[in-house]
Amino acid sequence: MTVFENAGKLLIVDCGVLFPEENQPGIDVILPDFSSIRDRLSDVVAIVLTHGHEDHIGGVPYLLKERADIPVIGSELTLAFLTSKLKEHRITPKAVHVEAGDVRQMGPFGLEFVAVNHSIPDGLAVAIRTDAGLVLHTGDFKMDQFPLDNRITDLRHFARLGEEGVDLFLTDSTNAEVPGFTMSERDLIPAIDQVFATAPRRIIVSSFASHVHRIQQVLDSAHAHGRKVAFVGRSMVKNMGIARDLGYLNIPRGLVVDFKKLESMPDNKVTLVCTGSQGEPLAALARMANGDHQIRIGDGDTVLLASSLIPGNENAIYGIINKLTDLGANVVHKGNAKVHVSGHASAGELVYCYNIVRPSNVLPVHGESKHLHANAELAIRTGVDPDQVIIGRDGVTIDLIDGRAKVSGKVQAELVYVDGQMVGAATEETLQERRLLREGGVVTVLALLDPDTNMPAEPLEFLTRGFVYDDRTFDGASAEVVKALTRAAEQKVNDLKRLESIIANAVSRYMQRTYRREPAVIAIVVDA
Repeated sequence: MTVFENAGKLLIVDCGVLFPEENQPGIDVILPDFSSIRDRLSDVVAIVLTHGHEDHIGGVPYLLKERADIPVIGSELTLAFLTSKLKEHRITPKAVHVEAGDVRQMGPFGLEFVAVNHSIPDGLAVAIRTDAGLVLHTGDFKMDQFPLDNRITDLRHFARLGEEGVDLFLTDSTNAEVPGFTMSERDLIPAIDQVFATAPRRIIVSSFASHVHRIQQVLDSAHAHGRKVAFVGRSMVKNMGIARDLGYLNIPRGLVVDFKKLESMPDNKVTLVCTGSQGEPLAALARMANGDHQIRIGDGDTVLLASSLIPGNENAIYGIINKLTDLGANVVHKGNAKVHVSGHASAGELVYCYNIVRPSNVLPVHGESKHLHANAELAIRTGVDPDQVIIGRDGVTIDLIDGRAKVSGKVQAELVYVDGQMVGAATEETLQERRLLREGGVVTVLALLDPDTNMPAEPLEFLTRGFVYDDRTFDGASAEVVKALTRAAEQKVNDLKRLESIIANAVSRYMQRTYRREPAVIAIVVDA
């Protein structure tokens, strides 16, 4: 999520979500932090969405809950995916449909939209004109010269903006470390076709629910080899229905059928398309791997993972691959076949764009820190002044004045966790407690204390969950608690909450020092 400010008004470009990593247990998604603009939502003139992936539109419902009438600008497919998502939140967006080449004036911001190619149709870059200068934001893009939908990144439009003078260029950094040019989507067709030509039984394809191009390739191969296809999972069914209705997905008559109809068909005539390519525990593929889905994976089945590995998800994905293999499936993925290509520009394409646009200032966006630095180095090698290439951390503010960009400050930009129906209630402290529970289990200390002395009237009782112990484990812990309570009595500590904290801390220190283990310790004090 990027916020532009001019003449007292705000323009937001994209508002997505992060997906939780292994060290964030129990979290559904992670939102941008709206704190710095929450008291200025009336100043927001629009939200511009560059494309329809979750990491760019997933946070919009949560922002519109705070002000529902913010105009949302995007292409046809992007707005269709968003509108469908917002129905679940009972929000009707104030949608503004634009196409490549369109120009819109939103408050003090002049917007001009440029076609870009990505792994989802209808991607847009946006040029933003203000009195302070011209900004060009690429969104996520690559320069596939033979895309499936024949819609290439409009470099001629980039060049015209470059001739006008781009003062600040925000460029997609995701593949900045990858040399050369990103492979064309069409180059995957032989590998995918080979899977369909050789699979002896069912083919289960796992992909993002918004990856229309990849699903189209799967449908084409299934049709060519006489297989029927069923979509599995609510988001996959919904998104592919939207893409079909809008003409972005070409489905031959009779190819896609209801899942129930496939149950009576020969296995070599069946293709299932589901979500879960990133190892998400509740997605269809993970449930199949764990044996708790109505689709049972067996010997001879082929599972095709038709997506990239998002950094941080590797362990979850490899775990699922191992489970599927143990069930007898042949798992085909990016590591052993050309079945996926990135949707992001590699270093050669980025350099090409820098040489076309010739920006005065560069702000690498999208990606981890190493990607931002790699992209910055590419900009410098094409001749951009190193002082005018900015690595922006989350929350940093940048001023563009008289054609020069510089870091000017910082606003609050924490990770905002969505935990079920609770937004922002879970904190880093919450996650630390959950990690302790997961890694060390929990020990509850029940202490019956003499109200006159605040010393144990009976031996302490230790109750555990997920903590392995023997008959002698807690002997030393009891002695440490007595020492701590003796010191507390000398200090005339009588408050039950403080006594519980003293007992818990004493047991925690003992466990860590003696056994190098860190369970979550809870103390309960009862007056004798």
